[in-house]
Amino acid sequence: MALAARLKPGETLGDRVMKVDHAGELGAICIYTAQKWLAHWRAPDMVPELDGFLNHERSHRSRFAAELKARGMSRCRSFHFCGIGGWLLGAATGVLGRNAIAATTVAIERVVLAHMQQQLIELERCDVQAADTLRCVIGEEQQHHDLSAARLPDGSFWSKIIDPVVALSTECVIWLGMRL
Repeated sequence: MALAARLKPGETLGDRVMKVDHAGELGAICIYTAQKWLAHWRAPDMVPELDGFLNHERSHRSRFAAELKARGMSRCRSFHFCGIGGWLLGAATGVLGRNAIAATTVAIERVVLAHMQQQLIELERCDVQAADTLRCVIGEEQQHHDLSAARLPDGSFWSKIIDPVVALSTECVIWLGMRL
């Protein structure tokens, strides 16, 4: 399955992927920041874990930003949309507590990891530098997924509610970013 993107003149697939993934990292930072603030009240034991996730996401955003700068590319048009959406999602799930926070991370990271793996396959053929940048990020994204999945009880109520909504929303944001 090839990545669908509407490329601007002079833009490569690697450029577009770096833009979209950069915007996605802002969304993740906003999600975890809002969740962390509310976790102080709803799930205090999760604050250190969310801090770790935030540090990773900030590092990822910096990697993608550096790659965009090296390419002479501006950020994705969906950048601020991802930030606003991230704050809203983080606040909504943060107020719901521990299982909602974990279910959100599992749903998002599952979708993001699938997209990143597909991006990696495509980019290995045409843009080794972009592929290398993705490789540096994928392991930590997998760690976020796995730690959050381990927190969720089997058949969690919030997983059943949050997973389909968040997964579909994440797919839509990625789809939109690849086309803006």
